[in-house]
Amino acid sequence: MNQGRILALDVDYQGEQARAGWVLFQDWKDATALEEGALLCGKVAEYEPGAFYKRELPCLLAVLEHRPQAAILVVDGFCWLGPDRPGLGWHLYQALGGRCSVVGVAKTAFHGNPGTPVCRGSSQNPLFVTACGLDEVEAARHIAEMGGPFRMPALLRRVDQLARGR
Repeated sequence: MNQGRILALDVDYQGEQARAGWVLFQDWKDATALEEGALLCGKVAEYEPGAFYKRELPCLLAVLEHRPQAAILVVDGFCWLGPDRPGLGWHLYQALGGRCSVVGVAKTAFHGNPGTPVCRGSSQNPLFVTACGLDEVEAARHIAEMGGPFRMPALLRRVDQLARGR
């Protein structure tokens, strides 16, 4: 594992298949990635309400098998959906045996656990941050300080673009 490195991950669904993007960076304030890329995933599971992780987790794990390791992973979604209801980030954290922290960044609140809201740039619409293996308030502070002038940090926008094949 590369201590201190951060790996942002995102998945986009294209029919029955998916593309998982990844961006590796050294510091929360970095404006550019150390490395980036995308991986085509095979057939993915159907969407199941309340169990999104079943669809996305295999793609994230496939990226982690072949790409740079990091001390912290950032995913598009929630670590916690409620006080006793784990989300994608928690399932990833558990699948990795807690070897790295996971930060979830969601664009919309989830009923029951909105996470810690973070407003960036001039946006009045917050991002919602949850975490496993890292204090949630600290994780939210890191997301707030990430580079880029917009609501979505520049490197998280980049990983979204890579997942979408752009």
